[in-house]
Amino acid sequence: MSLTVAIRKRLGHFLLDVAFDTAEPVTGLLGASGCGKSMTLKCIAGVETPDEGRIVLDGEVLFDSARGINLPPQKRRVGYLFQHYALFPHMTVEKNILCGLYGEKDKAVKQRRLREILEMMQLEGLEKHRPAELSGGQAQRVALARMLVSRPRLLLLDEPFSALDSHLRDQLQPPFSSLIRSYGRQAVMVTHSRDEAYHLCSRLCVMDEGRVLRSGGTKEVFADPGSEPAARLTGCKNIARAVKSGAYEVDVPAWGVRLTAAKPVPDDIRAVGLRAHYFHPRAASNRFAVQLVGELEEPFEWIILFRYAGQDPASPPLWWRLPKDKKTAAPPDTLGIAPENILLLT
Repeated sequence: MSLTVAIRKRLGHFLLDVAFDTAEPVTGLLGASGCGKSMTLKCIAGVETPDEGRIVLDGEVLFDSARGINLPPQKRRVGYLFQHYALFPHMTVEKNILCGLYGEKDKAVKQRRLREILEMMQLEGLEKHRPAELSGGQAQRVALARMLVSRPRLLLLDEPFSALDSHLRDQLQPPFSSLIRSYGRQAVMVTHSRDEAYHLCSRLCVMDEGRVLRSGGTKEVFADPGSEPAARLTGCKNIARAVKSGAYEVDVPAWGVRLTAAKPVPDDIRAVGLRAHYFHPRAASNRFAVQLVGELEEPFEWIILFRYAGQDPASPPLWWRLPKDKKTAAPPDTLGIAPENILLLT
């Protein structure tokens, strides 16, 4: 199974210019609101039409502006899970699900497929309930059932957890991931949550202002986001302008330090990023004198705010995150970070 997307679409002053290929089970589109993630899904589904470009699913051309190909949504066999599920409030669970089989004329086939999907999604006993009578998790499963009952070739998931509270979101992510992967079809999932992206997606496209900044395996993207916007979107708290000073060295004027990286420093480097979890008082490399200037307590971690000894007073303090059981009574006077954890951002 494979998906190739290379499209452009102008919406007023906004230009969507997206290109990516994937053969992974779950591909994530990670980015802030308004960056073009949902519009990309709509173009793949055929709900919106790009101005130009090409979309190919498993060798079949869904859209090709040069060849005049633009399959209607019903012929693409693509399942779309909307952000707020879009269940029909006046219909029961079973009638909502049967909407996914509007093209099937055989009543016996409809009932068989309905029973199969109700069992798969653990919705038995809720057939006559209406959406207002369902919990958030049940509503999500009904929306998934309506999408899956038609046996689509590709699943498009638009922020599938945004309508849920944080506790329910954490509970539902593992079974959701197992279900999507066991279904045996590719999925493309839109999210603005780096945690969701990391937990659920095997491949990741980081988007900003209508374009893909970085794509690749999810762990590889987090380890090397490549640009300042991508580093911020993947959760890096400490970013500052940098200048190349050697094959493996960069000067960071705002922090007053010279850092050694594990990878060669590119000539066009613009900034460095240091993830807050990677500092250590006994690190052998990139170790400098620091002054602690504040702390923030979280349920299971401390955020320690610090400045390097030679840091520009006008620059913001850096973040150091550590588990509560690792916090010592006497604060460290030096902190270091391994060269492999220096993010080189162009």
